[in-house]
Amino acid sequence: MTVSTTAPAENRLAEMAGALAAAPDDWLRRVRLNPDGRWYERLHRDDDHEVWLISWLPGQSTGLHDHGGSRGAFAVALGELEEDDLGGTRRVGTGQTRAFGPDYIHDVRNTSTAPAVSVHVYSPPLAVMNRYELTGAGLVRLAEERAEQW
Repeated sequence: MTVSTTAPAENRLAEMAGALAAAPDDWLRRVRLNPDGRWYERLHRDDDHEVWLISWLPGQSTGLHDHGGSRGAFAVALGELEEDDLGGTRRVGTGQTRAFGPDYIHDVRNTSTAPAVSVHVYSPPLAVMNRYELTGAGLVRLAEERAEQW
């Protein structure tokens, strides 16, 4: 497992995401592939954290976004994703995990030729996500999405 930070809170989330990603019997039957956009389903939510399962067809992307102050981690369960955090781009393959703090902005996308599945854990549970665009003038906030919109 590859973890991007050593902060205890993020490591705990990465361990949770990695453990679930490594247990396909717990989620594989739920996965759907949607040609119109990423498919996602919340698997768990409590006061401390929430867990999402996401499938990605080739070309599907999140766009630049943050997590509204929540810490998070994602693990690739099947396939390969690419992550751009404004400081660099990296491939995240099956079994690899990325963790991040509350002010993290990134874009995750499937640039491969095959579907991918990932598990995402956020703490506290997501209340809002902000969408961004990188322009010549810098990072511009485009929109705020509230949890009730998902």
